[in-house]
Amino acid sequence: MTVWTPGLAAPLLRVPHTGDDKYARGVLGVRTGSPEYPGAAVLGVEAAWRTGLGMVRFVGPERVGSRVLDARPETVLGAGRVQAWLCGSGVDAAARPAAETAALRALIAGAVPVVIDAGALDLVPVAAERGAAPCVLTPHDREFARLCEARGLGGAAGDGAEAELADRVEQTRALAAALGQTVLRKGATTIVASPDGRCVTVAAATPWLATAGTGDVLGGVLGALVAGAAARGALSHDELRALAATGALVHGVAGRIAAGLEPFAPEGSGADAAERAGVESADTVRPDADRGRPITALDVAHALPWAVASIRGAAARG
Repeated sequence: MTVWTPGLAAPLLRVPHTGDDKYARGVLGVRTGSPEYPGAAVLGVEAAWRTGLGMVRFVGPERVGSRVLDARPETVLGAGRVQAWLCGSGVDAAARPAAETAALRALIAGAVPVVIDAGALDLVPVAAERGAAPCVLTPHDREFARLCEARGLGGAAGDGAEAELADRVEQTRALAAALGQTVLRKGATTIVASPDGRCVTVAAATPWLATAGTGDVLGGVLGALVAGAAARGALSHDELRALAATGALVHGVAGRIAAGLEPFAPEGSGADAAERAGVESADTVRPDADRGRPITALDVAHALPWAVASIRGAAARG
């Protein structure tokens, strides 16, 4: 089992070329949020833009679209050409309108890759029965347990702080195999498994990330990376696993930077940490992992460009 590192992630954080246009860099379709939870859409779209891609299209309720456009005016409202979809964040499956359920099922059964979060995860077992788009599922532990129950898999429950990592890895592998999809299991250590049983882990970032909305930010990061890669061709399960692990690493590094921590490890001086993070002041980044400061999901989204640069810089230095 591989622990994901900046050296493995950096090649997937593509720098745009001179001849690129917005379509060559990837177009992400976002179908997230709801009138009750419009912020999920705003956070996911913000994160996608700041991770780097060519265009974001938002499809959803008018009220939510207005909030998205207020925050990110470069976003395009309405359906159109996309290379990947992000769906489910900020959606309550129990209150989801029938039309929305039908639309989500159509995406999951489509041809382009889909990052599936929160309020669309319950549709995956149904979609898997009749074929589906290549997907990355992003459950936390409670959502993970419900997915396992729906597929008749036992032993899935367990809090991230209490369950042994080896058990969590085997559970994640089993679910990925049962669904035939890539599963990113959130937790103190993120686990990403492919249907063939291959698995990687992403080391814990910072407990400061345990706050509302950070999962919506992760969805935007993953959507941007998948859309950018899909713009260059069809994606294998190996590629989706690598992209998902890279997204988790970018998200974790952004969380550490937002919290004023050194991006990758607690060692090093404040000056070294600032240089790695690409920020001006050593006072803004702490090398001590026990320190830090409270953050919000939007803070994490705003730190994403620095996280991408930090990972690429760390990889270049070897």
